[in-house]
Amino acid sequence: MRRAAILLPLLLLAAPLGAKPADTDEARAARLFDAVRTQPARLRVFLRAMPKGGDLHHHMAGSIYAEDLIDEAGAQGFCVAADGSAILPPPCKAPASLPAAGIARSDPTLYGALIDRLSMRGAAAGPAATRWAGHDHFFATFDRFAPIAQAAPGRVLAEARRLAAADAVSYLETQSNPPAMGEAVRLAVARAVGGDDPAAAYAALATDMPGLVAKGRVQTDAMETDAARRLGCATPAPPAACAVTVRYQSVAIRSLPPQVVFAQLHFAFAIAAADPRYVGVNIVAPEDGPVALADYDRHMAMIRFLHEKYPGVGLSLHAGELVPGLVPPAALRAHIAKAVDAGARRIGHGVDISYEDDAAALLARMARSGVAVEINLTSNDVILGVRGIAHPLALYRAAGVPVVLSTDDEGVARSDMTAEYVRAATEQGLGYLDLKAMAQASLRYSFLSGAGLSGTCRTAAAAERSTPLTPCADLVASSDKAAAEWRLERGFADFERTISRRRF
Repeated sequence: MRRAAILLPLLLLAAPLGAKPADTDEARAARLFDAVRTQPARLRVFLRAMPKGGDLHHHMAGSIYAEDLIDEAGAQGFCVAADGSAILPPPCKAPASLPAAGIARSDPTLYGALIDRLSMRGAAAGPAATRWAGHDHFFATFDRFAPIAQAAPGRVLAEARRLAAADAVSYLETQSNPPAMGEAVRLAVARAVGGDDPAAAYAALATDMPGLVAKGRVQTDAMETDAARRLGCATPAPPAACAVTVRYQSVAIRSLPPQVVFAQLHFAFAIAAADPRYVGVNIVAPEDGPVALADYDRHMAMIRFLHEKYPGVGLSLHAGELVPGLVPPAALRAHIAKAVDAGARRIGHGVDISYEDDAAALLARMARSGVAVEINLTSNDVILGVRGIAHPLALYRAAGVPVVLSTDDEGVARSDMTAEYVRAATEQGLGYLDLKAMAQASLRYSFLSGAGLSGTCRTAAAAERSTPLTPCADLVASSDKAAAEWRLERGFADFERTISRRRF
């Protein structure tokens, strides 16, 4: 006590009452953010330059803009429907279809109609639109451009990396399947693999799965090689897109028959266990579809079984992409909880959390276990009509559940990651430090391999302007996650040092 009595006056002298906190680069950036947050154009400039870490909820096929899809269709000799409804494989058969090449110049009206049908630019709106017009239009786009997206995965990947780099996103965890998954499905159908006995279904495919995975890895090699060629990554001055780190989640489609879903999930887990580029498994397609609703518990049972077989594989599950009116009340009561029970480390969307049974207990469990939620503000608006204060982002944050911002399908939605950050600032009231924390969380809760930065190394990353010092250097060299986090912290240090000096 005597020692404390002596030190207290000295501390008061060192930090007199009324002293202002250190005027750090971070504090200056936060003040500038507050100054521009009510000015949309200036806010966009600020946030576009801000490092954003990773995009963890990213569908590769849905990330490409319609204009690029039509361009690639022309380059590969594909066709377009004469009514502007879809891109079609060759041969073109007049009058129902015509060559895609040059369509932008030869028929701008048809070109515009195609963009509208391949993206949310053409979403129904106004008094004549039904409540779920955006939902139906969104999910209908994928079949309309599937032929060219499947034929040119290298182009799609290249464009995804370009979009990420333009938005200061350094890591993509994108959902994509190699064609070899289709062989697994055909094998399951041919062998009449069941959907309600996971052990028997697993045994029926286990012998052939290593060969199928090997094919999938070769196909992924080819996709990445083509994307790198298109980007010019081997040139003396490669573009920023070449520095974007990409990892994949392999996915099953929940609207298909049980044996098909199991085969897809089995392949997804197997390739993630064998290929370090595949870091996770997911399940996709409209959660409100009749098959998806009827088979939800069946799918979770499959996932639990396979997760026990492949415990090291990351699991992120679409769950709770539902709202009242779209489905009956019973469908809103437990999807998120069941996904967490199945082993999900991240939840995609999670919009219906407040309708789950004992939502408070579920939120506490997610916060305690570090189960993160991938927040897709634009997607939730255009598909479900959930926006502003109706969105549960504030609920998750108040409960201490980790949250990250993602794009979902930025090409289809006609959005980008900067727009997600703008929405978070203007519609959700988040400040600069909130957004920075979400960017940091995007890498902390990614499925990148290795340990993350410790507190000491994170502090060092923000302070240093060159390569990391030992022992941080050893961690950064050996861990993909630590390397990505180091890169992000260095990006924030540079951004905060320079943004307040720019005139915009």
